[in-house]
Amino acid sequence: MVKGRLHILPTYNTPEVILNPEGIIKIKGKALFANKTDIPEQIMNWIDNYLIDPAETTYLIIAFEYLNSLSTITLVSIIKKISQIIFLGKKFVIHWYYEKDDDDMLELGKYISGAYSIPIEFIMTDDITCC
Repeated sequence: MVKGRLHILPTYNTPEVILNPEGIIKIKGKALFANKTDIPEQIMNWIDNYLIDPAETTYLIIAFEYLNSLSTITLVSIIKKISQIIFLGKKFVIHWYYEKDDDDMLELGKYISGAYSIPIEFIMTDDITCC
């Protein structure tokens, strides 16, 4: 069972992560993972526990300034893991925020959505730090 909210503060190379057992998961900032050991195991453990008794609707809010290749692979792993809640009869909504001039982030989100058949709602913003 999920014991509570987990908040991982951002660093220069890692995003802010907020995991709320009420069904709101937020990942934002920059993700410049250099190797797999940069990926906090506590995120995956929290998600595993969350999947035992998830909220009726889970919102994943993604707002990145930048993602490198390893970070993109990590993000896809997180999305795929959380999307398992659909098999439990729960609703999963992804809000992908991108700045209006950042075509790369929009295209990356569209690629992930298409390649993994994961519906994503794209939301353009003037300032990615707002989300």
